[in-house]
Amino acid sequence: MGGIAALLYGGLAYLVFSATFLYAIAFVGNLPAPKTIDTGEPGPVGAALVIDTLLLGLFAVQHSVMARPVFKRWWTRFVPQSVERSTYVLLASLALLLLYWQWRPISDPVWTIENPFLATALYVIFWLGWGMLLVSTFLISHFELFGLTQVLARLRGRELPPPVFKTPFLYRRVRHPIYLSFLLAFWATPAMTVGHLLFAVATTGYILIAIQLEERDLIALFGDQYLRYRSRVAMLIPLPKSHKPAEPSVSPEQA
Repeated sequence: MGGIAALLYGGLAYLVFSATFLYAIAFVGNLPAPKTIDTGEPGPVGAALVIDTLLLGLFAVQHSVMARPVFKRWWTRFVPQSVERSTYVLLASLALLLLYWQWRPISDPVWTIENPFLATALYVIFWLGWGMLLVSTFLISHFELFGLTQVLARLRGRELPPPVFKTPFLYRRVRHPIYLSFLLAFWATPAMTVGHLLFAVATTGYILIAIQLEERDLIALFGDQYLRYRSRVAMLIPLPKSHKPAEPSVSPEQA
């Protein structure tokens, strides 16, 4: 019964994540949706800046702190190991849903691209970012990343194997293709408003900090193997750092 309950819980968490992910595309891209980054009743700019910053900070703290090994060791004293990842995914999704719901638009324009060719190019980059994000999760282990592998293993009474190094496709060009995908999706817009700029700047800052924290954890876990990988493969911009082939590595997002 415990395995079935874990599977149902993990499945629910994954469904909530999937809905949250799809809504994120509409939210950031101002696609048809009840609420997007630039729609809604505008209010005082000062209040909007404070509320939006707090919402972004809440997600950043939850997403980063719960991913740290120290927190996981403490957290799994109370939460079964099999649903730890699902709980993390569920809480991150709820933090994002709160952000969508309570986000205050600041619609003052920062830039507006009227050239049809340039505007189309930015839309292509926007969709490329989201597509590359989804592909990157499957290049590693999509269902483990979002908790389903763990609850299935619990149901079958099996232990998960330890993490292994691998660099499929995009991971041979950049160490963090998932984060790169987010940056493309968040910044590529022909109509940048102050609110969208706040979102893009804050998430970029969070990504740069999160990378440092995750790589510190990976160095502690894999030692020289990860250091050699880091010395040969670029962090976000896919430019070669050396002519030597990259040593296999587990994805920082997966760890």
